[in-house]
Amino acid sequence: MHPFRNALATLAVAVALVAAWPGNWSGTARAQDSTAMPVAPEFTGIDHWYNTPPLTMAGLRGKVVLVEFWTHECINCLHVLPYTKALYEKYAGQGLVVVGVHTPEYDSERVPANVQAAIKRYGITWPVATDNGYETWNAYGNQYWPALYLIDRDGRVVYRHFGEGNYEQTEERVRQLLEKA
Repeated sequence: MHPFRNALATLAVAVALVAAWPGNWSGTARAQDSTAMPVAPEFTGIDHWYNTPPLTMAGLRGKVVLVEFWTHECINCLHVLPYTKALYEKYAGQGLVVVGVHTPEYDSERVPANVQAAIKRYGITWPVATDNGYETWNAYGNQYWPALYLIDRDGRVVYRHFGEGNYEQTEERVRQLLEKA
């Protein structure tokens, strides 16, 4: 085979692999309805709660809940933050509860003072749980920052989204769940 053709074939395979990679390296968003995890796991192994006393999924039954896995040094998480903030401000009065689950990627993100400073710096007023041991992360089978899990009033995960984007679709799902009595 001609070296140029070989290089093109290798490039085509590489592009296909990157495109198929879950949440691929370019930060492309992935959203999907979920039936694989029908019941939302409890918050477990939480080191500290900010902006609220400790919460439980059982205690949130009857509410629409958006669980967002994030970390304060993740640029993709920071890009999603204005959209999470907009959802919270627009729909909290209608029954949406947003819970940030701060799961560190780097050692500096495990330090409570750094997390608290980030919460203040970014104007986060909704509940935030620190999951330094990845127990809640693992209970959800999560693998990405940021990751959104939308939970209906019956405590079932009905939508999940990984990465940036799909903001309109996420908001539409929030609206649909809030409209259901």
